[in-house]
Amino acid sequence: MSIVKTDVPMTSARNDQIIDQLVERYPFVRSETLGQTAFGRPIRTIVIGEGERQVLFTAAHHANEWITATVLLKFAEDLAQAIEEQGTIWGVPAKNIQNLVTVRLVPMVNPDGVDLVTGAIEPGTEEYELALSLSRSYPRIPFPEGWKANVMGVDLNLQYPAGWLQAREIKFSQGYTLPGPRDYVGRAPLIQREPRALADYTEEVDPRVVLALHSQGQVIYWQFEDYDVPGARELGEEFARVSGYQLEDTPYESAFAGYKDWFIKNFRRPGYTIEVGSGQNPLPLEQFDQIYRDTLGILVTAATGLPGGA
Repeated sequence: MSIVKTDVPMTSARNDQIIDQLVERYPFVRSETLGQTAFGRPIRTIVIGEGERQVLFTAAHHANEWITATVLLKFAEDLAQAIEEQGTIWGVPAKNIQNLVTVRLVPMVNPDGVDLVTGAIEPGTEEYELALSLSRSYPRIPFPEGWKANVMGVDLNLQYPAGWLQAREIKFSQGYTLPGPRDYVGRAPLIQREPRALADYTEEVDPRVVLALHSQGQVIYWQFEDYDVPGARELGEEFARVSGYQLEDTPYESAFAGYKDWFIKNFRRPGYTIEVGSGQNPLPLEQFDQIYRDTLGILVTAATGLPGGA
């Protein structure tokens, strides 16, 4: 019986339960806790494999993009099952991945925000009332379904020190000058617990490639400013080929202070934002199967890398 249910909304409790069940069922699956949010929810990892090549995949930086967490959890289960059965995943022998790669997943970077959007945080609680009060500064954004930030009102994918001042200038010019549902950069980079924990973890594991799953648009963003990263375009083109998504330059208004931007700047290695699905966030679960089919090849290809490349 499958551990990951793909027909129910994701919550932080469900995320943690799935991780615990995967660790219990598969002795080679491990988990770490990177830290806690301001409201005490853990930021969890899944680790599979023993190989020298380290890759790090993240999801749900944004609250109403919680479907991306389900994608990584499903991938973890499928990879673990394929390893146990000595089978393949997306045509690749799973044992090869286990032996040559260490796959690290952070399915839910923003557990507080996810719980707000999916209803696990109920009206009347301290968290809900805080978010509701912040949302009043942005009455045109529907509450809570339009919420992207953490419950402190900071957009976590605008918290990284890679053009943060440019991001602030852009977002302030768009009117996002106060904590709220989306696009507020915070008072300084890396002052929120979630991106600080992820940045520390990234520095610790020193990955060859990072992915940040977002929704929506069916596009792949691969650049930051004019940094020339060997192999990044070639790997991105392969992602586009196997998924049917478009490899594109990041629009200027979204081109700064993101996780992949920071990774490219600091590590000079390939980092990608993968915008899965299409429509309006939060995407309906009816899209999940198609999203997973489109994304699986990207995840496996990022894990194995290209022959002689990134």
